[in-house]
Amino acid sequence: MKVTGGLAKMINRTAPFMLAIAWLLTSTPALLAEEPAWRHATAIVGEPKYPEGFARFDYVNPDAPKGGTLRLSEDGSFDTLNPVPAKGDLAVGLGLVFETLMVSSEDEISADYGLLAEAVRYPDDYSWVSYRLREGARWHDGKPVTPEDVVWTFEQTVANNPQREFYYRHVTKAEITGPREITFTFDEKNNLELPKIVGELLILPKHWWQERDGETAAIGETTLEPPLGSGPYRIANVRPGESLTYERVADYWGADLNVNIGRNNFDRITYTYFADRNVEFEAFKSDNVDFWQENEAKRWVNAYDFPAATEGRIIRETPENAYRSSGVLVGFIPNLRRDKFKDPRVRRALNYAYNFEDQNRNLFFGQYDRVDSFFFGTELASSGLPQGQELDILKSLEGEVPESVFTTPYENPVGGTEQDVQANMRSNLREAVSLFREAGYTLRGNQMVNEETGEPFTFEIMLNGPLIEKVALPFAQNLRRIGVDVSIRVLDSSQFVNRLRSRDFDMIYNGWGQSLSPGNEQAEYWGSRAADREGSANYAGIADPAIDELVRKIAFAKDRETLIQTARALDRVLLANHFVIPTYTLRNSRIAYWDRLSHPEELPYYSLGFPGVWWFNGKP
Repeated sequence: MKVTGGLAKMINRTAPFMLAIAWLLTSTPALLAEEPAWRHATAIVGEPKYPEGFARFDYVNPDAPKGGTLRLSEDGSFDTLNPVPAKGDLAVGLGLVFETLMVSSEDEISADYGLLAEAVRYPDDYSWVSYRLREGARWHDGKPVTPEDVVWTFEQTVANNPQREFYYRHVTKAEITGPREITFTFDEKNNLELPKIVGELLILPKHWWQERDGETAAIGETTLEPPLGSGPYRIANVRPGESLTYERVADYWGADLNVNIGRNNFDRITYTYFADRNVEFEAFKSDNVDFWQENEAKRWVNAYDFPAATEGRIIRETPENAYRSSGVLVGFIPNLRRDKFKDPRVRRALNYAYNFEDQNRNLFFGQYDRVDSFFFGTELASSGLPQGQELDILKSLEGEVPESVFTTPYENPVGGTEQDVQANMRSNLREAVSLFREAGYTLRGNQMVNEETGEPFTFEIMLNGPLIEKVALPFAQNLRRIGVDVSIRVLDSSQFVNRLRSRDFDMIYNGWGQSLSPGNEQAEYWGSRAADREGSANYAGIADPAIDELVRKIAFAKDRETLIQTARALDRVLLANHFVIPTYTLRNSRIAYWDRLSHPEELPYYSLGFPGVWWFNGKP
């Protein structure tokens, strides 16, 4: 039909308007959606405790005096000040120099507040996140921290560090989207942790590193040239491999931020490195080190009878704060990339040769607990038999996980009391031999050998320093009683790290810390893609589709209860596969310090707050 007259004129007049409406409705629905609001903080669990414009964190002393020199010690050595590449031994304390977009509070679970960034926003599906930088943020040379710095840092980090590349694998791009705005886009939705992990990226100055590109401080190489930062401290002195000193920046741009009030109170912080832990302790006793965190039960019980300790000039405390927010698994970790450790019955047999009760009684003065979870000490740890939602999660993987997760609660072998320890160990070793036999091994003479090939079952335990040698020796001796030839190799830190990264080991003593809000890092610990990647935290070489699926479910848990139940399911499956021979841990810190140091009466609920919220009180 041909349209004429007034109707034609009306259509002609309204056509552009109607076309515009149609374009808005069909081509750009995002323009009609409300932009996400800018936030001062984020929290994975619940809501942030501190409101916008809060004055300070509750756990700090806003009147803490500034001044003094804090003298600290560190094990091993260092040969680089560059935090980007996975090369060399990185110096301790670089978090004093470099800053992140957001900073965590120490009295909440997974809550972050603006540091370099003043605000953050993201959509309901978490498909991207934007950060808006503070206008006054600047580097120590006076130049502003820019979006270019953030994007460049991210790109260089993933390009030069395989572990970080894997950690940030879901970030498809980082781009500048405003004068002070950076946006990270993700390749998956509803992963609540992704905004948090990019907010924790250490930001470096692009201009400083590019000026040195191709020289000693190229971003992809190790360097001992003190780098430029934006943080409360700068590096004042470096003695390669021996010590380094940080000095407080007098005109630090962020000194008056609410997240920094009551923090960064020491004028200077010096780290001195020691190759021997006993020599390091002597330095503390002789007043050359101010703070000591004890890691040896015998020393904690017997070695504090020197005058400064008995006279009260050394203060000793055992706070549990730092362990309230974390779980841990530590133990002997066999390398599943070695054929001899592929059978879970072999790995379980090895556990029967470890006698925790005897060691706790004779070496540790009864101070430790046996670890029986990959999330030990937290509500995420599995126990008993699975029920409710956890059972439903495991049933969805039935046939792909060990049947024992449904029928048998995980328990470590028990060495027994002092009276029956020998009888219990004989029983445990008989069970170990039985498991080896089921896995295709037999005793010939005094050797455990492969029944088909006749190859003896031997392996080496690689240790990072001598501290755990007294734990490994009895374990090795018990294994020798059933024909398993075990040697122990003690390496310095540099050698240990290099061999660990290249997977050049049979078994190590190591572990994993866990937060109360596990997420993407679980793929780094247990994921198949991390198993053969050099430098990953999947030390054991675990590659299991069911575990990959549980890791994915953790990352996408829709609420706290689902996260807890999924973590328990993952824990149960990891335990049932016997990937580690769990040893022991202590659920409180053992700290000693000279009385010239002070801290708030109430430490942060989830942390020691050291050294950030401590201060020098003026005592000689």
